[in-house]
Amino acid sequence: MSLAERLPIGLALAAMVVYATTPFAIGLADRLQFYDKPAGYKGHARPTPYLGGAAVMGGFIIALLATAGDWRKTIPLVGGVALLWAVGTIDDRRTVRPEWRVLVELALAWMVWASGLGWHLHMGGGVDLALTCLWVLGIVNAFNLFDNMDGAASTMALVVSAGAALIGIIRGDAWLAVGAASLGGACLGFLPRNLFPPARIFLGDGGSMPMGFAVAVLVMVAATTSVSAWQSLLVALLLVGIPALDTSLVIVSRRRRGVSILKGGRDHLTHRARRFLPSARAVALTLGAVQAVVSVLAILASQGGSSFIVIGAILYLLAAAIAIVVLETQQVEEFGPVGVQKAVGVKGAGAKNPRPGLTGRLRSSPDHSPAALACLIVLGLGAGLSPFFFAYY
Repeated sequence: MSLAERLPIGLALAAMVVYATTPFAIGLADRLQFYDKPAGYKGHARPTPYLGGAAVMGGFIIALLATAGDWRKTIPLVGGVALLWAVGTIDDRRTVRPEWRVLVELALAWMVWASGLGWHLHMGGGVDLALTCLWVLGIVNAFNLFDNMDGAASTMALVVSAGAALIGIIRGDAWLAVGAASLGGACLGFLPRNLFPPARIFLGDGGSMPMGFAVAVLVMVAATTSVSAWQSLLVALLLVGIPALDTSLVIVSRRRRGVSILKGGRDHLTHRARRFLPSARAVALTLGAVQAVVSVLAILASQGGSSFIVIGAILYLLAAAIAIVVLETQQVEEFGPVGVQKAVGVKGAGAKNPRPGLTGRLRSSPDHSPAALACLIVLGLGAGLSPFFFAYY
């Protein structure tokens, strides 16, 4: 089959499989009592089934195997997605130690690099492998953190995969285009039951972690089509601009407030945007639209000269730094410890208030003098790339 035939088939097949299997995932979670229960910073009103990741990743894998071809690339991606789904699902049920998660992600990063799907920037094998490991760790955990409000992670993955698919079409890379379209179709099939309130099912770590892994691989493949190493890295940064901004905002905010990065909370980009928008769905769609604009910039940058890429990257980093400064002037709702809290996103956190009976308080960010604002802008710029150099849980 030609690319023109395989791409819509992959997208439609993934969407149909996920849409058809999601009710079974909901039913299985009900039978197993496999719920995300409201607690502490979590804002959803009632226990909500996990196992959304099983439906999404199942549909993605089926479509990928049926339409992508090039088994040397497909098998490593499928294997990594399946393994992270298993680890994430176990973590949803009973906590997996962070160091074990890091080790699994590093092992998968090595496999991706050895399979030719990682960074190959002609900077030496050691450098390429290190960059691939840092990238996989950063993107997997960025999407894990971004899965904190109804529809947020799935909408973002849909937009990012659309950008990667367009680059694949432009470059004539059939595997990239079909693989990215399959991931986008899987997200499309899941969103009707996750984006529209009240969410009937959540991705869980079993969905956000393999989703982040798939995005990490597809973006690396899309970005390495650029002429030089630094251009490839900048294009990749733009393709995941909003998740990177969210992680950077959390890092900066919590360090300034003296709050552990390992703790969940309502200080993400989604929660702050929720104060200006009428619903969680509006937040997901608005941030998705912003990422779509940034993705278009990435696509144009991948086709343009070096000066265009530099201008685009500078504009993004400046906008990200300003956003961090502005958002840091808002009040942040802090919660006391309630049981054991994992530092994953706030599932179903579209509600504005915490569950009754749980303690929370608003903490204002410190007043900003001009000098402090200038320093914070520099800090924001420096943190703009930090999600790609650390793993957070």
